[in-house]
Order: sequence, then C-alpha cells, then structure tokens
Amino acid sequence: MVVVDGHVGWSYVRGMADRHTRQEVSEGASCVFCEIVTGARSAEVVWGDHVAVAFLDRSPLFRGHTLVVPRRHVVTLADLPPDEVGPFFVRVQLIARHMPEALDATGTFVANNNVVSQSVAHLHVHVVPRRRGDGLRGFFWPREKYADGEADAIAGRLRRVLTPIHLD
Repeated sequence: MVVVDGHVGWSYVRGMADRHTRQEVSEGASCVFCEIVTGARSAEVVWGDHVAVAFLDRSPLFRGHTLVVPRRHVVTLADLPPDEVGPFFVRVQLIARHMPEALDATGTFVANNNVVSQSVAHLHVHVVPRRRGDGLRGFFWPREKYADGEADAIAGRLRRVLTPIHLD
C-alpha cells in the first residue's frame, strides 16, 4: 500500500481494483468510470480504497471538482445495496471534509444526480469546492413555487409511499 500524507496512492487504488469479482467488472465493462476504477482509463485520481475511488471531473464546475464513485458498478443510488450506502458516503464525507483545506476553499457543494442529465451511467457524487463570491447561486436548476395546496398534495403522495417503510 502506498500512503502519502494520509492519502492512498494510485498503485494501491489499482491493486484494490484487482479484488473485484469477475461479475462486478463485467457488469461495468463498457463503463468509463469502471475503466477509471480498474486503471484501464487515465484520470486524476485523488483518493481511493476498496469501497470507492475519487477523481477530478474532466469538466469541472470549479477547479478541484471531484467525483466519488463506488468500485461496484451501479447506475443510481437506489441500485447501491443498503449495506454499502453508509460506507460509500463515509468516503464522500472524507473528500468533502478535506477539500476546503486542500484547495483553500470556504466549503463544498455535494450533489448526486440520478438518470436525468446523468452523463455516465455509474453512480457518482460530485464534491465541488465553494468560495464566497464564486458565482454559483442556489442550485443549478430553476426554482419553482408551490401553488396553494400543492405542497400538501405532493407531501401526501410521498408520505403514502414512505410511511409503511420501517428501517432497523
């Protein structure tokens, strides 16, 4: 294992890719992010372990914009097995925690997009460095207002689906 200043080096990341099962690799065989995870495609990898790999977005919102992807090929957050969600987001949190110090940023913006406008069909979370006055206002999409009674109706629809669900 190669660790420099607490960061896992690329040789370790590549070595961890060898631990993939044949099924996991074959499921994402034509996936750009799977190719990055296995080392078949180059990327500016900033961190990685047996759960996830983090690398710079090739078209960053701001310099340092990082994508965190699970090693397992899944398309959306809903596809990630429940027992892997926590460990994956611990890695996202790690990148978000250390990015401000590394890049002299004030904070971070963390986002996940599923399906619509998802440019690569592999779960990825964006961790974007933020600074006051950086020009990013609110969210990337237009905001709407609810009509009278509309919020209650939509909340009711969500409650009907979510209320029967109980987590341990």
